[in-house]
Amino acid sequence: MKICLVATFPPSGRQLNEYAYHIAQELRSNSDVELTILADELTDCEFATDKDGSPLRIEHQPELPGFHVIRCWRFGSPSTPVRLLRAIRRLNPDVVWYNLVFSSFATPRNPLVAFAGLSTPALTRAAGYYTHITLHHILERVDFQAAGVRQDRAIRVGIELATRALLRAHSVSVLLPTYHRTLLGKYNARNILASTHGTFATFPTPPDFSRRGNPDKRILAIGHWGTYKRLETLMEAFPAVLRHVPGARLIVAGANHHTKPGYWESIRRAQSPNLPIEFLGYVAEDRIPDLFQRTSVLVLPYDSATGSSGPAHQACEYGVPIVCADIPDLREMAKAEDMAVRFYPVGDAPALATQLTAILQSPSLERGMAEQNFRAGVGMTMGNVVGNYLRWFKLNLRKKAMRGEREIRMPVPTLVDTRLAAGALQRSVPPEA
Repeated sequence: MKICLVATFPPSGRQLNEYAYHIAQELRSNSDVELTILADELTDCEFATDKDGSPLRIEHQPELPGFHVIRCWRFGSPSTPVRLLRAIRRLNPDVVWYNLVFSSFATPRNPLVAFAGLSTPALTRAAGYYTHITLHHILERVDFQAAGVRQDRAIRVGIELATRALLRAHSVSVLLPTYHRTLLGKYNARNILASTHGTFATFPTPPDFSRRGNPDKRILAIGHWGTYKRLETLMEAFPAVLRHVPGARLIVAGANHHTKPGYWESIRRAQSPNLPIEFLGYVAEDRIPDLFQRTSVLVLPYDSATGSSGPAHQACEYGVPIVCADIPDLREMAKAEDMAVRFYPVGDAPALATQLTAILQSPSLERGMAEQNFRAGVGMTMGNVVGNYLRWFKLNLRKKAMRGEREIRMPVPTLVDTRLAAGALQRSVPPEA
Protein backbone atom coordinates (compact mmCIF):
# COMPACT_ATOMS: atom_id res chain seq x y z
CA MET A 1 0.00 0.00 0.00
CA LYS A 2 1.45 3.35 -1.05
CA ILE A 3 0.63 6.08 1.45
CA CYS A 4 1.34 9.80 1.27
CA LEU A 5 1.23 11.42 4.71
CA VAL A 6 0.60 15.17 4.43
CA ALA A 7 1.82 16.78 7.63
CA THR A 8 4.27 19.04 9.39
CA PHE A 9 7.30 16.91 10.12
CA PRO A 10 10.54 17.24 12.14
CA PRO A 11 12.85 19.05 12.15
CA SER A 12 10.03 21.50 11.51
CA GLY A 13 8.85 22.85 14.85
CA ARG A 14 5.27 23.51 13.79
CA GLN A 15 2.16 22.17 15.45
CA LEU A 16 1.57 18.39 15.21
CA ASN A 17 5.04 17.65 13.84
CA GLU A 18 5.74 15.23 16.71
CA TYR A 19 2.45 13.40 16.16
CA ALA A 20 3.21 12.96 12.47
CA TYR A 21 6.67 11.64 13.34
CA HIS A 22 5.19 8.86 15.46
CA ILE A 23 2.59 7.99 12.82
CA ALA A 24 5.42 7.76 10.30
CA GLN A 25 7.49 5.60 12.65
CA GLU A 26 4.72 3.02 12.80
CA LEU A 27 3.99 3.16 9.06
CA ARG A 28 7.69 2.76 8.28
CA SER A 29 7.87 -0.40 10.38
CA ASN A 30 5.07 -2.05 8.36
CA SER A 31 6.46 -4.07 5.46
CA ASP A 32 3.20 -3.69 3.51
CA VAL A 33 3.46 0.12 3.44
CA GLU A 34 5.47 2.32 1.10
CA LEU A 35 5.47 5.71 2.84
CA THR A 36 6.21 9.18 1.49
CA ILE A 37 5.84 12.21 3.76
CA LEU A 38 4.70 15.40 2.04
CA ALA A 39 5.95 17.89 4.59
CA ASP A 40 6.19 21.61 5.21
CA GLU A 41 9.27 23.47 4.02
CA LEU A 42 11.83 24.38 6.69
CA THR A 43 12.30 28.06 7.45
CA ASP A 44 13.72 30.21 10.21
CA CYS A 45 11.08 29.68 12.92
CA GLU A 46 11.21 32.28 15.67
CA PHE A 47 8.82 30.19 17.77
CA ALA A 48 11.46 27.42 18.05
CA THR A 49 14.13 28.56 20.50
CA ASP A 50 16.84 26.98 22.58
CA LYS A 51 17.14 27.20 26.38
CA ASP A 52 18.87 30.59 26.10
CA GLY A 53 16.00 32.01 24.06
CA SER A 54 18.01 32.10 20.82
CA PRO A 55 16.18 31.16 17.60
CA LEU A 56 16.85 27.68 16.28
CA ARG A 57 17.69 27.74 12.57
CA ILE A 58 15.85 24.53 11.96
CA GLU A 59 16.13 24.69 8.18
CA HIS A 60 19.81 23.82 8.55
CA GLN A 61 19.12 20.66 10.54
CA PRO A 62 19.32 17.43 8.51
CA GLU A 63 16.29 15.36 7.67
CA LEU A 64 15.62 12.47 10.03
CA PRO A 65 17.25 9.30 8.70
CA GLY A 66 15.13 6.51 7.32
CA PHE A 67 12.18 8.57 6.06
CA HIS A 68 11.29 9.54 2.49
CA VAL A 69 10.38 13.21 2.95
CA ILE A 70 9.39 15.61 0.18
CA ARG A 71 9.04 19.18 1.45
CA CYS A 72 6.60 20.48 -1.10
CA TRP A 73 4.42 23.01 0.70
CA ARG A 74 4.99 26.13 2.74
CA PHE A 75 3.03 27.45 5.71
CA GLY A 76 1.14 30.60 4.73
CA SER A 77 1.58 30.09 0.98
CA PRO A 78 -1.42 30.23 -1.40
CA SER A 79 0.33 27.79 -3.74
CA THR A 80 0.11 24.90 -1.24
CA PRO A 81 -2.87 23.11 -2.89
CA VAL A 82 -1.26 23.21 -6.33
CA ARG A 83 2.12 22.01 -5.08
CA LEU A 84 0.62 19.21 -2.99
CA LEU A 85 -1.57 17.91 -5.78
CA ARG A 86 1.32 17.91 -8.23
CA ALA A 87 3.41 15.88 -5.78
CA ILE A 88 0.52 13.47 -5.18
CA ARG A 89 0.00 12.97 -8.90
CA ARG A 90 3.68 12.16 -9.41
CA LEU A 91 3.65 9.59 -6.59
CA ASN A 92 0.23 8.10 -7.47
CA PRO A 93 -0.47 6.69 -3.96
CA ASP A 94 -3.26 4.39 -2.84
CA VAL A 95 -4.03 6.58 0.19
CA VAL A 96 -3.43 10.25 0.98
CA TRP A 97 -3.54 10.79 4.76
CA TYR A 98 -3.77 14.36 6.09
CA ASN A 99 -2.82 15.12 9.73
CA LEU A 100 -4.50 18.46 10.44
CA VAL A 101 -5.71 21.24 12.66
CA PHE A 102 -7.47 24.26 11.19
CA SER A 103 -4.28 26.32 11.35
CA SER A 104 -2.06 23.71 9.68
CA PHE A 105 -1.62 25.72 6.49
CA ALA A 106 -1.99 29.34 7.67
CA THR A 107 -3.10 31.43 10.63
CA PRO A 108 -6.67 32.80 10.98
CA ARG A 109 -5.22 36.19 10.09
CA ASN A 110 -4.70 34.83 6.58
CA PRO A 111 -8.12 33.24 6.00
CA LEU A 112 -7.94 32.92 2.23
CA VAL A 113 -4.73 30.91 2.38
CA ALA A 114 -5.97 28.89 5.37
CA PHE A 115 -9.13 27.93 3.51
CA ALA A 116 -7.22 27.11 0.33
CA GLY A 117 -5.02 24.71 2.30
CA LEU A 118 -7.97 23.09 4.06
CA SER A 119 -9.66 22.58 0.68
CA THR A 120 -6.77 20.42 -0.51
CA PRO A 121 -8.19 17.11 0.84
CA ALA A 122 -11.42 17.70 -1.11
CA LEU A 123 -9.39 18.46 -4.23
CA THR A 124 -7.34 15.30 -3.61
CA ARG A 125 -10.49 13.19 -3.53
CA ALA A 126 -11.82 14.94 -6.64
CA ALA A 127 -8.56 14.04 -8.37
CA GLY A 128 -9.34 10.36 -7.76
CA TYR A 129 -7.22 9.46 -4.71
CA TYR A 130 -8.52 7.83 -1.54
CA THR A 131 -8.31 10.62 1.05
CA HIS A 132 -8.38 10.40 4.84
CA ILE A 133 -8.04 13.18 7.46
CA THR A 134 -7.07 12.89 11.11
CA LEU A 135 -8.63 16.08 12.47
CA HIS A 136 -7.33 17.05 15.91
CA HIS A 137 -9.98 19.62 16.79
CA ILE A 138 -13.25 21.07 15.52
CA LEU A 139 -14.50 24.66 15.51
CA GLU A 140 -17.44 24.19 17.85
CA ARG A 141 -15.16 23.26 20.79
CA VAL A 142 -12.66 26.11 20.39
CA ASP A 143 -12.79 29.06 22.82
CA PHE A 144 -11.58 31.80 20.48
CA GLN A 145 -11.45 34.45 23.17
CA ALA A 146 -9.21 32.32 25.39
CA ALA A 147 -7.03 31.47 22.39
CA GLY A 148 -6.52 35.18 21.69
CA VAL A 149 -8.34 35.23 18.34
CA ARG A 150 -10.43 38.33 17.62
CA GLN A 151 -13.71 38.58 15.71
CA ASP A 152 -14.60 34.99 16.51
CA ARG A 153 -18.06 35.26 14.91
CA ALA A 154 -16.54 35.96 11.50
CA ILE A 155 -13.93 33.27 12.05
CA ARG A 156 -16.69 30.79 12.91
CA VAL A 157 -18.48 31.49 9.63
CA GLY A 158 -15.30 30.95 7.66
CA ILE A 159 -14.19 27.78 9.42
CA GLU A 160 -17.68 26.28 9.14
CA LEU A 161 -17.16 26.53 5.40
CA ALA A 162 -13.74 24.94 5.86
CA THR A 163 -15.26 22.13 7.96
CA ARG A 164 -17.67 21.31 5.16
CA ALA A 165 -14.74 21.28 2.75
CA LEU A 166 -12.81 18.89 5.01
CA LEU A 167 -15.81 16.58 5.22
CA ARG A 168 -15.56 16.08 1.46
CA ALA A 169 -12.70 13.63 2.12
CA HIS A 170 -13.57 9.94 1.94
CA SER A 171 -13.20 9.63 5.73
CA VAL A 172 -12.37 11.85 8.70
CA SER A 173 -11.26 10.59 12.10
CA VAL A 174 -11.66 12.66 15.28
CA LEU A 175 -10.14 11.99 18.69
CA LEU A 176 -12.97 12.75 21.12
CA PRO A 177 -16.52 11.29 21.23
CA THR A 178 -18.02 14.80 21.44
CA TYR A 179 -16.42 15.74 18.12
CA HIS A 180 -17.92 12.65 16.53
CA ARG A 181 -21.40 13.53 17.81
CA THR A 182 -21.10 17.17 16.72
CA LEU A 183 -20.08 16.35 13.15
CA LEU A 184 -22.85 13.76 12.88
CA GLY A 185 -25.47 16.10 14.28
CA LYS A 186 -24.62 19.55 12.93
CA TYR A 187 -23.13 18.57 9.57
CA ASN A 188 -25.03 15.30 9.00
CA ALA A 189 -21.67 13.74 8.15
CA ARG A 190 -21.60 9.97 7.65
CA ASN A 191 -17.89 9.51 7.01
CA ILE A 192 -16.69 10.23 10.58
CA LEU A 193 -14.59 7.74 12.55
CA ALA A 194 -14.07 7.89 16.32
CA SER A 195 -10.38 7.25 16.96
CA THR A 196 -7.99 7.92 19.84
CA HIS A 197 -4.89 10.08 20.06
CA GLY A 198 -2.67 7.23 21.21
CA THR A 199 0.63 7.10 23.03
CA PHE A 200 3.88 7.22 21.13
CA ALA A 201 5.83 4.16 22.29
CA THR A 202 5.41 0.86 20.46
CA PHE A 203 6.48 -1.02 23.61
CA PRO A 204 5.94 1.23 26.66
CA THR A 205 8.49 0.98 29.46
CA PRO A 206 7.05 0.85 33.00
CA PRO A 207 7.89 3.88 35.16
CA ASP A 208 11.13 3.70 37.14
CA PHE A 209 10.15 5.34 40.43
CA SER A 210 13.77 5.43 41.60
CA ARG A 211 14.35 8.24 39.07
CA ARG A 212 11.57 10.41 40.49
CA GLY A 213 12.08 12.67 43.49
CA ASN A 214 15.78 11.94 43.21
CA PRO A 215 16.93 14.48 44.18
CA ASP A 216 13.96 16.78 43.39
CA LYS A 217 10.25 16.32 42.64
CA ARG A 218 9.82 17.62 39.13
CA ILE A 219 6.66 19.30 37.88
CA LEU A 220 6.63 19.35 34.07
CA ALA A 221 4.71 21.72 31.81
CA ILE A 222 5.26 21.17 28.08
CA GLY A 223 3.54 22.52 24.98
CA HIS A 224 3.32 25.29 22.41
CA TRP A 225 2.85 28.32 24.63
CA GLY A 226 1.09 31.66 24.37
CA THR A 227 -2.46 31.15 23.12
CA TYR A 228 -4.74 28.90 25.21
CA LYS A 229 -1.72 27.14 26.74
CA ARG A 230 -0.47 29.72 29.22
CA LEU A 231 1.91 29.82 32.14
CA GLU A 232 0.67 32.69 34.35
CA THR A 233 -1.51 30.56 36.63
CA LEU A 234 1.24 27.98 37.07
CA MET A 235 3.81 30.66 37.94
CA GLU A 236 1.44 32.05 40.57
CA ALA A 237 0.82 28.58 42.03
CA PHE A 238 4.39 27.32 42.17
CA PRO A 239 5.65 29.37 45.18
CA ALA A 240 2.74 27.95 47.23
CA VAL A 241 3.79 24.43 46.21
CA LEU A 242 7.35 25.17 47.34
CA ARG A 243 6.18 26.17 50.80
CA HIS A 244 4.79 22.65 51.31
CA VAL A 245 7.24 20.71 49.12
CA PRO A 246 10.66 22.41 49.39
CA GLY A 247 12.20 19.82 47.09
CA ALA A 248 9.93 20.67 44.16
CA ARG A 249 11.33 21.92 40.86
CA LEU A 250 9.33 23.31 37.93
CA ILE A 251 10.40 22.40 34.39
CA VAL A 252 8.88 24.38 31.51
CA ALA A 253 9.52 22.82 28.10
CA GLY A 254 8.32 23.51 24.60
CA ALA A 255 8.24 26.24 22.00
CA ASN A 256 6.12 29.33 21.58
CA HIS A 257 2.99 29.03 19.48
CA HIS A 258 3.83 30.42 16.04
CA THR A 259 1.47 33.37 16.63
CA LYS A 260 3.08 34.29 19.99
CA PRO A 261 6.84 34.65 19.49
CA GLY A 262 8.74 35.48 22.68
CA TYR A 263 5.94 34.45 25.05
CA TRP A 264 7.70 31.93 27.30
CA GLU A 265 10.84 34.05 27.32
CA SER A 266 8.80 36.95 28.75
CA ILE A 267 7.43 34.64 31.44
CA ARG A 268 10.96 33.53 32.31
CA ARG A 269 12.17 37.12 32.67
CA ALA A 270 9.35 37.87 35.11
CA GLN A 271 10.35 35.12 37.58
CA SER A 272 12.66 35.51 40.57
CA PRO A 273 16.09 33.96 39.85
CA ASN A 274 15.90 32.28 43.27
CA LEU A 275 12.98 30.06 42.28
CA PRO A 276 13.85 26.50 41.15
CA ILE A 277 12.34 26.94 37.69
CA GLU A 278 14.06 25.70 34.55
CA PHE A 279 12.98 26.83 31.07
CA LEU A 280 14.18 24.35 28.47
CA GLY A 281 12.65 25.78 25.31
CA TYR A 282 12.17 23.41 22.40
CA VAL A 283 12.94 19.79 23.37
CA ALA A 284 14.19 17.46 20.64
CA GLU A 285 12.35 14.17 20.24
CA ASP A 286 15.27 12.07 21.46
CA ARG A 287 15.28 13.96 24.79
CA ILE A 288 11.59 13.41 25.53
CA PRO A 289 11.91 9.96 27.22
CA ASP A 290 14.42 11.16 29.82
CA LEU A 291 12.35 14.30 30.44
CA PHE A 292 9.18 12.34 31.27
CA GLN A 293 10.89 9.49 33.10
CA ARG A 294 12.28 11.98 35.64
CA THR A 295 8.96 13.79 36.08
CA SER A 296 6.82 13.38 39.21
CA VAL A 297 3.70 15.10 37.84
CA LEU A 298 2.63 16.67 34.53
CA VAL A 299 0.58 19.87 34.66
CA LEU A 300 -1.67 21.14 31.85
CA PRO A 301 -2.18 24.83 32.76
CA TYR A 302 -4.61 25.64 29.95
CA ASP A 303 -7.22 28.37 29.64
CA SER A 304 -9.14 26.33 27.07
CA ALA A 305 -8.49 23.37 24.82
CA THR A 306 -8.61 22.59 21.12
CA GLY A 307 -8.80 18.83 21.27
CA SER A 308 -7.20 15.86 22.94
CA SER A 309 -3.89 16.53 24.70
CA GLY A 310 -0.64 15.16 23.33
CA PRO A 311 1.31 15.75 26.58
CA ALA A 312 -1.39 13.90 28.57
CA HIS A 313 -0.92 10.86 26.34
CA GLN A 314 2.85 11.11 26.75
CA ALA A 315 2.27 11.11 30.51
CA CYS A 316 0.36 7.84 30.10
CA GLU A 317 3.15 6.42 27.97
CA TYR A 318 5.68 7.02 30.76
CA GLY A 319 3.35 6.53 33.74
CA VAL A 320 3.16 10.10 35.08
CA PRO A 321 0.30 11.60 37.18
CA ILE A 322 -1.57 14.53 35.60
CA VAL A 323 -2.99 17.76 37.03
CA CYS A 324 -5.18 19.59 34.55
CA ALA A 325 -7.42 22.64 34.17
CA ASP A 326 -11.07 21.58 34.34
CA ILE A 327 -11.98 21.94 30.67
CA PRO A 328 -14.77 19.83 29.10
CA ASP A 329 -12.61 18.39 26.29
CA LEU A 330 -9.90 17.31 28.72
CA ARG A 331 -12.33 15.90 31.27
CA GLU A 332 -13.97 13.88 28.48
CA MET A 333 -10.55 12.66 27.33
CA ALA A 334 -9.66 11.50 30.85
CA LYS A 335 -12.96 9.67 31.29
CA ALA A 336 -12.99 8.03 27.87
CA GLU A 337 -9.41 6.76 28.20
CA ASP A 338 -9.43 5.99 31.95
CA MET A 339 -6.63 8.43 32.79
CA ALA A 340 -5.71 9.39 36.36
CA VAL A 341 -6.17 13.17 36.33
CA ARG A 342 -6.82 15.66 39.13
CA PHE A 343 -8.63 18.80 37.98
CA TYR A 344 -8.61 22.41 39.17
CA PRO A 345 -10.83 25.34 38.09
CA VAL A 346 -9.40 27.26 35.13
CA GLY A 347 -7.21 30.13 36.30
CA ASP A 348 -7.42 29.18 40.01
CA ALA A 349 -3.79 29.24 41.19
CA PRO A 350 -4.48 28.22 44.84
CA ALA A 351 -6.49 25.20 43.66
CA LEU A 352 -3.72 24.24 41.24
CA ALA A 353 -1.16 24.48 44.06
CA THR A 354 -3.38 22.29 46.26
CA GLN A 355 -3.65 19.54 43.65
CA LEU A 356 0.08 19.53 42.89
CA THR A 357 0.95 19.50 46.60
CA ALA A 358 -1.44 16.61 47.30
CA ILE A 359 0.32 14.40 44.76
CA LEU A 360 3.87 15.41 45.65
CA GLN A 361 3.29 14.89 49.37
CA SER A 362 1.73 11.44 48.96
CA PRO A 363 3.98 8.70 47.52
CA SER A 364 1.04 6.28 47.45
CA LEU A 365 -1.17 8.72 45.50
CA GLU A 366 1.65 9.55 43.09
CA ARG A 367 2.40 5.87 42.46
CA GLY A 368 -1.28 4.92 42.12
CA MET A 369 -1.94 7.65 39.53
CA ALA A 370 1.26 6.78 37.68
CA GLU A 371 0.34 3.10 37.46
CA GLN A 372 -3.21 3.86 36.30
CA ASN A 373 -1.93 6.13 33.55
CA PHE A 374 0.61 3.57 32.43
CA ARG A 375 -2.12 0.91 32.20
CA ALA A 376 -4.17 3.33 30.09
CA GLY A 377 -1.16 4.00 27.87
CA VAL A 378 -0.48 0.31 27.24
CA GLY A 379 -3.98 -0.03 25.80
CA MET A 380 -3.64 2.81 23.27
CA THR A 381 -0.16 2.61 21.78
CA MET A 382 0.50 4.29 18.45
CA GLY A 383 1.02 0.83 16.98
CA ASN A 384 -2.58 -0.09 17.81
CA VAL A 385 -3.86 3.26 16.57
CA VAL A 386 -2.04 3.08 13.23
CA GLY A 387 -2.98 -0.59 12.86
CA ASN A 388 -6.65 0.38 13.03
CA TYR A 389 -6.11 3.04 10.37
CA LEU A 390 -4.41 0.56 8.06
CA ARG A 391 -7.21 -1.97 8.44
CA TRP A 392 -9.70 0.78 7.55
CA PHE A 393 -7.71 1.82 4.48
CA LYS A 394 -7.37 -1.79 3.26
CA LEU A 395 -11.08 -2.43 3.75
CA ASN A 396 -12.07 0.61 1.70
CA LEU A 397 -9.54 -0.05 -1.03
CA ARG A 398 -10.91 -3.61 -1.36
CA LYS A 399 -14.47 -2.31 -1.54
CA LYS A 400 -13.39 0.10 -4.24
CA ALA A 401 -11.73 -2.71 -6.20
CA MET A 402 -14.77 -4.98 -5.86
CA ARG A 403 -17.04 -2.24 -7.17
CA GLY A 404 -14.72 -1.82 -10.12
CA GLU A 405 -14.78 1.94 -9.77
CA ARG A 406 -13.14 3.90 -12.50
CA GLU A 407 -10.71 6.43 -11.16
CA ILE A 408 -11.21 9.87 -12.60
CA ARG A 409 -8.03 11.93 -12.51
CA MET A 410 -9.00 15.57 -12.63
CA PRO A 411 -6.45 18.16 -13.75
CA VAL A 412 -4.35 19.74 -11.04
CA PRO A 413 -5.99 23.07 -10.16
CA THR A 414 -4.19 26.31 -10.80
CA LEU A 415 -3.58 29.01 -8.23
CA VAL A 416 -6.46 30.97 -9.80
CA ASP A 417 -8.79 27.98 -9.28
CA THR A 418 -7.80 27.81 -5.62
CA ARG A 419 -8.47 31.51 -5.10
CA LEU A 420 -11.89 31.23 -6.71
CA ALA A 421 -12.76 28.26 -4.49
CA ALA A 422 -11.85 30.29 -1.42
CA GLY A 423 -13.82 33.37 -2.43
CA ALA A 424 -16.69 32.70 -0.03
CA LEU A 425 -14.33 32.67 2.91
CA GLN A 426 -12.67 35.90 1.81
CA ARG A 427 -16.07 37.59 1.86
CA SER A 428 -16.90 36.15 5.28
CA VAL A 429 -13.66 36.70 7.20
CA PRO A 430 -11.91 40.08 7.23
CA PRO A 431 -8.14 40.01 6.68
CA GLU A 432 -7.49 41.43 10.14
CA ALA A 433 -9.22 38.48 11.90
